[in-house]
Amino acid sequence: MSDTFLHRLFSLEGQNVLVIGGTGVLGGALAEGIAQAGAHVIIAGRSAERGGERVAAIEKLGGQASFLPVDVSQRGS
Repeated sequence: MSDTFLHRLFSLEGQNVLVIGGTGVLGGALAEGIAQAGAHVIIAGRSAERGGERVAAIEKLGGQASFLPVDVSQRGS
């Protein structure tokens, strides 16, 4: 299969994707994969420190990301 075909099939270019739990191991891996598909990833989680680390890791891979502090156990969050 050509790279062009796969890019057209799976590209997320121009999309914004919110990954709740993106500061964790599984959510973080998902966020990195989504970023590599071209989306701007919003890492949502409780830990600003881990969120910043994940954003830095995604940017190091050439992707775009930002962090949003969210606690899903708090309705107002």
